Formats: sequence, C-alpha cells, structure tokens
Amino acid sequence: MSKEPIVIDPSRSGRLDRRSFLKLGAAGAGTLLLLPESASAAPKVKTAARIVIAGAGAAGLTAAAQLAQRLEGAQITLVDARKAHFYQPGFTLVAGGIKPASYVISSTRDYVPSGVELIEEAVAEIDPEGRKVVTATGKPVPYDYLIVATGLRLDYAAIEGMDVEQIGNNGLGSIYHSPEKAAATWQAMSKFADSGGVGVFLRPGTEMKCAGAPLKYTFLTDDHLRRRGNRGKAEIIYNANNKVLFSVPIVHEKVRMLFEERDVKVNYERTLAAIDLGKKIATFKTAEGPVELQYDFINVIPPMRAADAVRNSPLPWQEGNWAADGWIEVDKHTLRHKRFDNVFAVGDVAGVPKGKTAASVKWQVPVAVDHLVAQIEGRESQAHYGGYTSCPLITRLGQAMLIEFDYKDNLVPSFPGIIAPLEELWISWVMKTMALKPTYISMLHGRA
Repeated sequence: MSKEPIVIDPSRSGRLDRRSFLKLGAAGAGTLLLLPESASAAPKVKTAARIVIAGAGAAGLTAAAQLAQRLEGAQITLVDARKAHFYQPGFTLVAGGIKPASYVISSTRDYVPSGVELIEEAVAEIDPEGRKVVTATGKPVPYDYLIVATGLRLDYAAIEGMDVEQIGNNGLGSIYHSPEKAAATWQAMSKFADSGGVGVFLRPGTEMKCAGAPLKYTFLTDDHLRRRGNRGKAEIIYNANNKVLFSVPIVHEKVRMLFEERDVKVNYERTLAAIDLGKKIATFKTAEGPVELQYDFINVIPPMRAADAVRNSPLPWQEGNWAADGWIEVDKHTLRHKRFDNVFAVGDVAGVPKGKTAASVKWQVPVAVDHLVAQIEGRESQAHYGGYTSCPLITRLGQAMLIEFDYKDNLVPSFPGIIAPLEELWISWVMKTMALKPTYISMLHGRA
C-alpha cells in the first residue's frame, strides 16, 4: 500500500513538530520530502545573461536547478566530464557494509534541468579576467556570471608509498576514493573484524569533505568487531591531525568520552606521511619526528585540495589558512568572490570555515543564487549563510548522533526537544541511512 509523503515546509521555521516527526518514524523516513523555501513561485527574472557553472556535482546541479527555476532566457551551462553522479554521503555506508556500491551511483544527466546545457568535458582553466572557462579540449566557454562548484581533489600522491589500486588488499582501506573502492574497503574491514589485530584510523592535515567520516568509520569498525566477538582481539588507534577530534568543542568532548568507553586509543597531532603496503607500516608526521605504526587494517584518508584548474587560477585565497590548498576566496556569508564580483563558489571548493558537506550545499546554494539573481536585477540581496552544516555521526550500527552546527560552533538542532544532538539515537541512524538520500535528490532537482 502506498504511503503519503510527509512534507516539511521550511517556511514554518524549518522545524518538525513532534506529531509530524513521529509520523515520519512510523511511515518510514524514505517518504520524507522538503518543499522549496517559498510555496508560491515568484515570477521569473528575464535576462540574457550567460551563466557558467564549473562542476556538476551536488553543488553545481543544485545551483543549475535553482537558477533555471528563477531565470527566464538565461544561457545556463554546466561543465563537467564525469558522467556518473556519486551520492558521496553514502560512501561510508558502503564501506561499513550497510549499503551496496550501487546505492551511491546514478547519472549526472538525470539531474540536469531542462534548458540547461551540459558540456561533458573537464574544466581545464578558469580565467576570471577574461570571463571564460576553458575545457580540456581547449574549448572556451564565456560567461557573464560564474559559479565554481568543482569540488575537491583527493591527493593520494602526497602519501609516500600509497597505491590506490591496492585498496581492498592486504588490510588497506580508503572510503573516499570511489564506490568500488568503498566496497573493497568493506571487504578489507570485514576480514579485520573476523580476525582482530591493529586497526589504524586517521584524518588528513588539510580541510576535508565530511570531517566526521573518519570518526564514523572508526565507530563502525569497533561495532563490527564487537558483534563478531573479536573486540578483545583488536586494538583500535585513531590519529587526529590536530589537538581535537571534532572542531566543535562540546562534540569533541563527547567523542573523546565515547572513544574512552570503547577503548579506542587516540593520538593527537599526527598526520600520515608514508605507508609501506608490503610491511603494513604507516609512518606519521609528528612534532617529535616520524612515528611508525604497524597495522593489520588501515583506513587511509588522503589530503584534500582544490582542483588544479582552481589552484592554478587567480581565484584562491592569496594568503592565510586556505591559500596553500587552493580554496576559493569568497565572503563566507554571501559566497561571492572577494575580488571578482561576478564569481561565486559553493560546495567543497569554497574557502569558508565550515561547509564541505551536502548539508552545507543545501544552505549555501540558495544564498549564492539569490545574490547572483539580485545582481542581474540591480538590487541588493539580504541572503546570508551562517555556516550551517550537519554530521549524522554514526556511533554504532543502528545508532547515530545528529550533529548540526554553524560558523560559531553553536549547535543548531533542527528538531529541538525531539532529537538531542549529543545522544546516540535510532532515529538519527534512520535519517542517515534512509531519509537523507531522498532529500539529497530533491535538493539536486531544486526542491529542497
């Protein structure tokens, strides 16, 4: 029997009342839908503007959908070579044995709005002075307005001895590489859970996509070991790149306590520098010098940087924390470039204090789009991004904490009184494993 979808209208404060939330749990979170911010569509703005969106991942597709809904006559062009679309929030679920690799794979063209052109070529060059993007074949794509949504680059080459082809073999895992390698990581982790040994976990010293993912995977591995009766045969070691486990102090403390309860050893201020895949030795850079750890299973998470086309352009920060890795210099509240006022950046590539998650995309894109449309109209936009992001932090199979926070490290729960952000709850698990993907897909279509 079909079920009526439960609709959440953000115009009503963006919160669920208790009755609706209980209905959600009873109906199954897969029926969750989100309405656009306004239930009544505003008249479209007429314009002949050429708008190029560099990148057709989550941020680029969402921007294309929202621009297509708000503009009439605009020439909107997406530029991206990748034909497959990956639901990247699901990679941890694949690597945790919870979902198959197929769960995260679809086609980019499935989400391209009517009237939007998709150029299936890589972005090779961005020239903000000349107002053009150049593709890998040398094709210039001129623009009046540019949205950069190129995501990030996984820099495995920065780890001496790393070979991505070996992921899944001899205890080597890496959840970020691809759906196939996430599935291979699950096979390697499952073998570890069957036998025990030393499990090594880490995060890189750079900004990264979904900074909670390394913690989730550590918790999942611990739980798989326990369920197979092998936790006493294993040592789990988590290596933090700095002095905290999570950037929000209260969440750091909660994770620290959970790790202590579950006998997860923590080393601070360590970053992976090299790996010997044959000898199964990981070498970490520390303030005291290199430290080697022997492992039976390791989840390698590489440094993450902006794509080369962005790093080699004038768009990145010129100084400060985000300059070295090429993150784009934008105002953190408007996502507009600080030196090129017709350029915006959304998603992972934006050089802002928080926001390399799909949840951030949901809130960043409407702000950037509103400022772009306002510029076309000759008005000032009041849209403001406060740094909202969220992390459904899985702590064991069947439980998670729904962590939502902003630039100021304030917890900003969407369901106060219903979901306590620092409690391990089944409903938070359901949202991560069932509700978020339908909402994500709605976002790509401009409906959430």
